[in-house]
Amino acid sequence: MDWIQSWKDTLFLLLDDVPTSLRPVVASIAIDGTSATTIIMDSTSGRPLSRPFLYNDSCPDALPLVKSIAPAKHTVCSGSSTLCKLVSWWNSYDSSKESAVLLHQADWLLWLLHGKLGVSDYNNALKIGYDPETDSYPSWLLSQPYSHVLPSVQAPGTKIGCIKEDIRTQFGYPKDCVICTGTTDSIAAFLAARATQPGKAVTSLGSTLAIKLLSTIRVEDARFGVYSHRLDDKWLVGGASNTGGAVLRQLFTDEQLAKLSEQINPREASPLDYYPLQAVGERFPVADPNMEPRLHPRPKNDVEYLHGILESIACIEAKGYKLLKDLGATPVEEVITSGGGSKNEKWIKIRERVLGLPVCRADQTEAAYGAALLAMKGSS
Repeated sequence: MDWIQSWKDTLFLLLDDVPTSLRPVVASIAIDGTSATTIIMDSTSGRPLSRPFLYNDSCPDALPLVKSIAPAKHTVCSGSSTLCKLVSWWNSYDSSKESAVLLHQADWLLWLLHGKLGVSDYNNALKIGYDPETDSYPSWLLSQPYSHVLPSVQAPGTKIGCIKEDIRTQFGYPKDCVICTGTTDSIAAFLAARATQPGKAVTSLGSTLAIKLLSTIRVEDARFGVYSHRLDDKWLVGGASNTGGAVLRQLFTDEQLAKLSEQINPREASPLDYYPLQAVGERFPVADPNMEPRLHPRPKNDVEYLHGILESIACIEAKGYKLLKDLGATPVEEVITSGGGSKNEKWIKIRERVLGLPVCRADQTEAAYGAALLAMKGSS
């Protein structure tokens, strides 16, 4: 798969999808991208120096070195961190690295629009080691031989420049259309839900389960896959489990899920105890690469089976929020839910019972809506 070309084609299709009547009044653009998806470019030619590292690519070869320079339990101390990807590339690339620059997926797509290579945001830069609390790269990172490859970092939603003339004329956008720094996809989804008070949380139930809690206190612990993103003067604390909708899709069709869910009594607890995973390995609330999926015993009744799986995923969600509280984050008071799983009313009721908290569906569930809010911030 040529990911670089695919992402570029998709960006241009999206620009072309905006109705022609609206293009002249587009004031600003921001993009969310997948966290830790990494591209290393030649700043002179603008060409990639290797294939992209995808978000779930792991570089265990670089992990011992990263652990030797980073503080214990730091977010970068994971084989899939952006820093591990950079170190792995640095140690295996034989040609000149003097003009290399690292970009995240959102950075690269935005570069196509504004033309200023080497600009990122502090949400995407977290997993390369950027410290959003001091708003700088730490000294332990700047002392490394590859520090010149690191991008400059701005707050999400900061104006970088105006849209490039060739892009503007190709698609018919205004000359003063501003291109802003972006963010990660999960943070954009959180922004879309408009959870603005500490104690408000967003659980995204897509292929996987991701939780984000707005906290006044920063919490980080790589042992449990917990990290904090800065959100203005607060912290977005959370983690992502490998459980979620992808497991359900392996077992049931959408039609089966809808019909079986109707027959579940969400007020009754399921006696079944599962740990639903697609494959071996868990990230959060337990970071265990060897954890085995647990989906047995399977009862003859599929309604009971689905009930057990939905409740087990809810229990993992509850363990996640309890872990954040135990680590010192602001206790969760309300959960807003997004993603495909938020459409299942019976599951929402099960989760309310298991969590002991109110759970409501987000009005806006698309990460793109959150990116648009950032763009609006950048244009004001």
